[in-house]
Parts: sequence; C-alpha cells; structure tokens
Amino acid sequence: MTFDTSTHTTGLGLWGLLMFVALGVEALLATCAFIYVRRLLALRALPGADELNSYQKALRKLRKDEPMTRDEHALAERIIDIRRSPLALTVPFCFMGMGIFYVLGSLEYLHGHTPSERTFLGVIPMFTATNLILQMRKTARMRKRLPHATIVEERDVDTAPVPTSNA
Repeated sequence: MTFDTSTHTTGLGLWGLLMFVALGVEALLATCAFIYVRRLLALRALPGADELNSYQKALRKLRKDEPMTRDEHALAERIIDIRRSPLALTVPFCFMGMGIFYVLGSLEYLHGHTPSERTFLGVIPMFTATNLILQMRKTARMRKRLPHATIVEERDVDTAPVPTSNA
C-alpha cells in the first residue's frame, strides 16, 4: 500500500477559484485602462505642457493660491479633469488586481500550508495602487479652487519683483 504525499490536489480550492475571479476582473480593468490611456494619448498638447514639471508647477500655484497665467490655468484644469475621470481609477485598480491575483495564486499553490514572505509580495502593488488613488483624489478635490484662481497676463508675471531676504 502506497500513500500519495504530494501537496497538489485535484481540482481548485477556494483560493484558486478566487484567483480566477481576480484574473477576470483584472482583464476587464486592463481593457478599460487601455481605452483610457488611448484617449489620453489622443489629446492635443497645451501650450507650456512640454516644459519640465509644468503640470506640477501649475497645480502647486493653484494649491497655494498664487497668480497663474492662462496657460498654467489651462494645464491645471486639464490635469484635474484627467484625474477626476472614473476611468482614470482603472489604472491603479489594475495594480491592485495584479497584487491580489499574485497573493491568491500563491495561496492556492500552497494548498493550506503556511504562507511565506514570498506569498505577500503582492501587497507591494496594492500599497502602490492605494497611494496612486489617494493622490488622484487629492488632485481632483482641487476642482473647487479653479474658479477662484487669480489669472494674470504673462508679461505681468515676468516683470513681477522677486522677493529678497534681508538676511
């Protein structure tokens, strides 16, 4: 009489079933993210958008209620609209889905044995996705500030006196 000592079982367990559900959801999210990125790539560039850190500068000025040029205001408005889109959330949710798929797949592979540190490597993209979602929502909330932003002419910004310290 021989006993089968293999850890592999026939059929799927709960973790395997959940893994395939996560794979299906991941495929759907990846499709939506692909469509969203294609839409973003089709947008025409705004004046001043090619400068290094132009979006960050425009958003910083909006956040701190500093005077902005019309181009900076248009850049801030565009980036806020981009990050407010419900389809924009599919990109970080894809990262979240990859992490969930990895963890569930690792748990299915173990068949009830004690999980190791490797099993929870999938938590890293989950934290990344959470950070991305929080940053996107933080930027999207700045929509309320757009109507109250101070818009100045470009030449007024160039000729404005630079504050100096008397130290």
